Amino acid sequence: MTTEIISVPEIHCGHCKTSIEGALQPLEGVEHAAVDVDARTVEVAFDERQVDRARLVAAIEEQGYEVP
Repeated sequence: MTTEIISVPEIHCGHCKTSIEGALQPLEGVEHAAVDVDARTVEVAFDERQVDRARLVAAIEEQGYEVP
C-alpha cells in the first residue's frame, strides 16, 4: 500500500472535497481518499499494483481541477 499527498491548489470548499473524494474512492485499488480543504491537498492510500498516480491525477482532473 502506498500513500500519496497530491497538491490541488484549486480546492477551496466542501463541494471540491465531495467531488474529488467521490471520483477517487470508487477506483479499484484506492483504499482511502481524503481532501484537506485548508491545505489544498488530497491524501490517497492505494495499491500501486491496481492503480497508479497518473490514474489518480486523471480522476481529479476529470472533475475540473488542475494538478500541478
